[in-house]
Amino acid sequence: MNNSERGLLEGLNEVDWAELGHACGRANDVPGQITALCSPDEAAREDALMSLFGNIFHQGTRYSASPFAVPFLARIALGGPRAVREGVLSLLTVLAIDWHDEYDLPQGIDIKAWRAAAAKLSMDEALAWYDERIAAEPDEEERNEIKETRAEWAAGRLMDSRASALLSYDAVRAELPSLLALLDDPDPAIRTKTAYLSAWFPEEAAAILPLLLDRVQVKDSVTVTATALVAVGLLGDITLTSQLGPHLDATEPLIRWAAATALARIGSAEDATGLGTDLTEHVITELAAAAADTPKPDIGYNEGDIPGYISRSLLSLANHDRESVLHGVADCLPAMPSHHTGWTAKRALAVSFAEPFPDDLPPFSELTEGQQRLLQALVTAGPWGGYEKTFEESLRNRQLPDTRAALRVYVGLPDDGRDERNEGAWG
Repeated sequence: MNNSERGLLEGLNEVDWAELGHACGRANDVPGQITALCSPDEAAREDALMSLFGNIFHQGTRYSASPFAVPFLARIALGGPRAVREGVLSLLTVLAIDWHDEYDLPQGIDIKAWRAAAAKLSMDEALAWYDERIAAEPDEEERNEIKETRAEWAAGRLMDSRASALLSYDAVRAELPSLLALLDDPDPAIRTKTAYLSAWFPEEAAAILPLLLDRVQVKDSVTVTATALVAVGLLGDITLTSQLGPHLDATEPLIRWAAATALARIGSAEDATGLGTDLTEHVITELAAAAADTPKPDIGYNEGDIPGYISRSLLSLANHDRESVLHGVADCLPAMPSHHTGWTAKRALAVSFAEPFPDDLPPFSELTEGQQRLLQALVTAGPWGGYEKTFEESLRNRQLPDTRAALRVYVGLPDDGRDERNEGAWG
């Protein structure tokens, strides 16, 4: 180990990892994995990063070992081997916010609510919950597994997901002052990952926003600029409108989308005045244009699902121009991954058909053009990923046909011969 690596890993073995836990039990293996991130062997680095994604961050859960790993990961992101720094920044980001950022879009992290929820937890409540499960579990093997988990809780090696996640979030937050220097890193992929990471810390907005605004004012990779613009929107307020507005006229479609996304969030977070009529119309126009011809960037937001993000942004502005919003959402739905369509479908129905029809269902031709476009998109794209039942309920509540076959008839599409008994109503 050279002197540079020693600096990155200084103090690593002073942590009592055996008293900390992760997804696979005790965290004894974590220091070796962190050390391997600095290895000259590419395979060793990749294996170590994969292992850390699977143990200190396992399917979104953070553990007692997770925040202790963060300072060492931050040092490696800053000065570790070039090939591993991008992956380590991704690991730091998910340790802070999980990998499903769509839960927090389009408004961004509600850190006040998160802190309030975590503060309500107590060890006594957690142990009582496990005691109830042990008493109710008839299978001895399952009961013993629950007892083992309870023992881990009692020893302080496991925590409620909201509280343990918040500890990791705050550990990453503590490293931000140094990590933000990576916004000027020579590698555009590192600059992009850092801009994305910075978007989720509203309590640090005063320090982050000037750096992001400087970044979007210089000529850079389109992906870096777009990522930074969206981050500005998630952290900023209405006072930044004049700095974001000019980017709506950028040459690159991805930058126009990012500026519109940032302004949509800022406008929808304000009171009724929002951005003003003219600017809001410009934002909706750019978002609708992006919906019709979606940019395909390597960008982190919404798991890279830009059509899904566009739909969320448009729906937040539905009170300004419902018809344009519905047209844009209809364009987005076929291009979205199936597990993202459920939220959009339910929200779009609520916007499009705010009240159930007072009498009989009108003919399809009597609906507005936006309503027609939405229903046509829904019957074609459909909400997948386990949302079928709640979606059918949303249709029924609005007195709309609540099966795929019936909705196809209503919008004027022929029977496509699919057997709903075998596929499910929307499968």
